[in-house]
Amino acid sequence: MLVPTILCGGAGSRLWPVSRELHPKPFIRLADGETLLQKCFLRGLDLPEVGEVLTVTGRDLYFKTIDDFRETGRKTALSFILEPFGRKTAAAVAASALYVARVHGEDAVQLVLAADQVVTDQAAFTQAAAKAVALARQGRLVTFGIRPDAPETGYGYIEADGDRVVRFVEKPTREKAEAFLATGRFLWNSGMFCFTAGAMLGELATHAPAILEAARHCLDAALAAAGRGDPAKLDLDPELFERVPSESIDVAVMEKSDRVAVVPCEIGWSDVGSWTALGALTAADTDGNRILGRGEVITRDVRDSFVRNGGRLIGLIGVEDLIVVDTADALLIVHKDRAQDVKHLFQDLKRTGHEAHRIHRMVHRPWGTYTVLEEGDRYKIKRITVRPGASLSVQAHHHRSEHWIVVAGMAKVVNGEREMLVGPNESTYIPAGCRHRLENPGVIELSIIEVQSGEYLGEDDIVRIQDVYGRCG
Repeated sequence: MLVPTILCGGAGSRLWPVSRELHPKPFIRLADGETLLQKCFLRGLDLPEVGEVLTVTGRDLYFKTIDDFRETGRKTALSFILEPFGRKTAAAVAASALYVARVHGEDAVQLVLAADQVVTDQAAFTQAAAKAVALARQGRLVTFGIRPDAPETGYGYIEADGDRVVRFVEKPTREKAEAFLATGRFLWNSGMFCFTAGAMLGELATHAPAILEAARHCLDAALAAAGRGDPAKLDLDPELFERVPSESIDVAVMEKSDRVAVVPCEIGWSDVGSWTALGALTAADTDGNRILGRGEVITRDVRDSFVRNGGRLIGLIGVEDLIVVDTADALLIVHKDRAQDVKHLFQDLKRTGHEAHRIHRMVHRPWGTYTVLEEGDRYKIKRITVRPGASLSVQAHHHRSEHWIVVAGMAKVVNGEREMLVGPNESTYIPAGCRHRLENPGVIELSIIEVQSGEYLGEDDIVRIQDVYGRCG
């Protein structure tokens, strides 16, 4: 059995303002409409012998991940390990290997895939994966090495002799990268791995026993708790997870083990690590410009620039080598030579507590989405969409009242002791402190406009009384 294991997380700070903490890089949509996560899911699912797809992701990203998988229309057995916060890749790999060994046996093969990468040649990837699986069944820990076509300084390197790894090298200087390329012995470290669960657990026990044991405590507790709920959805306890040392699987195991093999390959791989890299996935026009997005872009005397339009009309005149990325609440303009520095902007926003590092104006929830349309002193206006059959929690607010106006669909509303149906062009008023719930009993999407008013309008002014998504605790 083969278990593709998707690692889905990270902030993707170099792809701000589209990538944010609660909408990280794997959820960015490319020109064909698919997200990076969806492409990764399909890449693994299309391989032979797949028994299930295991995803390790953040607790806050679970419902977005499910939505992305559902949108592909492909069905397979799914399981999830949900981290309460980031802990680097060794923790994720250890927990996943423990799970796979427990459920499928130590001989089951895992193929670890990063959800934020692009592979354009599926046929070549399938061939490389077959070689990796064969080596994994011989007890090897396999990494995928990408044959380099440029002296990149943003990637780690692997020196290889056939399928034997000679050494791993951290991100080099430009001079060293050029020397590596000239030898023909060096490959880019892709961050994809293949191994049997038992082989990885054995090497963790030898080289990173503290990580393995702490991860084992986490998984045992999660499995015990799952006995009372969904066994395919394992929530790792925050206190136990905090005890897992934070380390990459490369440093913890791969650089120390004598069982590591590499599969050199050319699979159209990119880690999409900057707007320059993402822009390269879009075809250029005759002026070298690459235009992506929903809105209209008008250019005059513009060359070699990338524009990602979030929906508004954008005009550019007399510029070149620019990156322009527009979203509903943030605009990025940066010279191509400084694309890697976008992460510093992201960190500045995070340090000052600006919401734009964390969320978009459109926020995904298990039941649908809400979008902040406007806000000011003592008021906020939202558009709320609720999926057919979905409902928000039974809740109350201490500091705000709400007016709900139905735009499309039919709303089933609990308002205090009353239960009512509210149709298009009808409304209801929810006073502060009142127990209430919004539900979509219909077969089409429910859309409402919510007008909040009160002395405090923060999202934490909510008391959940009952919730089908388990968010009351």
